[in-house]
Amino acid sequence: MSGEIRKKRSIKEYLRIYITGLIMGGADVVPGVSGGTMAFILGIYEELIESIKKFTSAEAIAIGLKFQVKKAFQTLPWPFLLALGLGIVTAIVLLSSPIHWMLANRPVLIWAFFFGLVVASIFTVFGRVRKWNPPAVIALIAGTVAGWVVVGLPLLNNPPDSLLYLVLCGAIAICAMILPGISGSFILLLMGKYHLVLNAVHELKSMTNVGQNLLILVSFVVGIVIGISSFVRLLSWLFRKFHDLTVAVLIGFMAGSLRKVWPWKASGADDAPNVLPQEFNTEFWSAIGLAVAGFVLVLVLETIAKQLEKRSAKAKEA
Repeated sequence: MSGEIRKKRSIKEYLRIYITGLIMGGADVVPGVSGGTMAFILGIYEELIESIKKFTSAEAIAIGLKFQVKKAFQTLPWPFLLALGLGIVTAIVLLSSPIHWMLANRPVLIWAFFFGLVVASIFTVFGRVRKWNPPAVIALIAGTVAGWVVVGLPLLNNPPDSLLYLVLCGAIAICAMILPGISGSFILLLMGKYHLVLNAVHELKSMTNVGQNLLILVSFVVGIVIGISSFVRLLSWLFRKFHDLTVAVLIGFMAGSLRKVWPWKASGADDAPNVLPQEFNTEFWSAIGLAVAGFVLVLVLETIAKQLEKRSAKAKEA
């Protein structure tokens, strides 16, 4: 969409955006898989960046401070972000428990599915680069190396306890979350605050340690607001000025993330070194089947997204 925000959509289009949110939310639950990747392959990534940019602009803040509700409804892209956000929240509520169970009890199978999904994502996004030239290839290699290094960093076992560090965690995690190939939850895990934030949400549901947990979450959310409001402007500028180079780097991030989602680990732990499968048993063939299923799922979603975009373009021309 090259940054252009569409304002009028049909119910079917908003349903597609909601389903995209479901897929993004399901991916974001897994430390190592990026919801930004799903937004990228489903064709809403640049619109997402522009919508967040507009919602965090000085104009939007002024509208909010003046309580100009009517103007906000007329000028801000809230229907798009609302449909997408509802999908993400629905997925987190419905899928977080089964996905975490799979990660704890059937890690090879769940990682195999996401490995196939990410590989297919790389292939589908290659066509988004308008012209593959030497600078684009160098950007692809640089992105791959950067992604490979980031997902292989050791976990921080003794992170700082200050609220300022929590703000920093929120800012960095949300920046990673909207980058294809880099998982926000994995970055939070690296920084040593993944379980703290999840536990704060869990305890708040049961009204335990309300004051302390609210302080944790408010600090984290402040970081999210700071991070996303500044980072989307950088991304928006990069897409406008260096579209092909930016897309090539993002493809590289996705390729580098394959290091994290490789199904077979030396000890079964998420941060253990990758190894080749030791035996070709039922689990191995099940993993291969799920990897193929993840690969095919992305191709199907990409095909559907392109068909819907074509129909929408024809409808606008008519």
